[in-house]
Amino acid sequence: MIPPLEPPYTPEIEASLKKWMPPGAAIEPLALFRTLARSPLLFERMRPLGAGLLNKGTLSLGDRETVILRACERCGCEYEWGVHKAAFARDLVPDELLTRAVDELHDRGTLGDQTLAALHARYRDEQILELLALAGFYHLISYLANGARVPLEPWAERFR
Repeated sequence: MIPPLEPPYTPEIEASLKKWMPPGAAIEPLALFRTLARSPLLFERMRPLGAGLLNKGTLSLGDRETVILRACERCGCEYEWGVHKAAFARDLVPDELLTRAVDELHDRGTLGDQTLAALHARYRDEQILELLALAGFYHLISYLANGARVPLEPWAERFR
């Protein structure tokens, strides 16, 4: 296990952790973020992409969360799956096409021709690229959370 940082934080870490959390969040910074804080490179560089995918993306919330949940599920990452399920997708009904796309990416590292054609029928190129980036980014997050053995958040959902 690579343990998350615990308070008291340095002023620099405290300020950075606040950037990782939603404005006005009433909970302690996530254990994943406090674990990433042990690597200045990752802590500094990962937040802009993650925040951009979550806050500035072109996919709907449901589509975004379907991709994230499926990527985390396929990687066996209960930590990140549970955080997203509790925070964004408690009542989400997964989309079959997006689930298939994430499964193909996970299993083969690419999309099948039929899946890509179906995505093109529904999404703009920009959105397909975003979907691909989301799936890859949440594989990275899953590897970090699983490999570092980040402890589960007490309020997060659990795998069934």
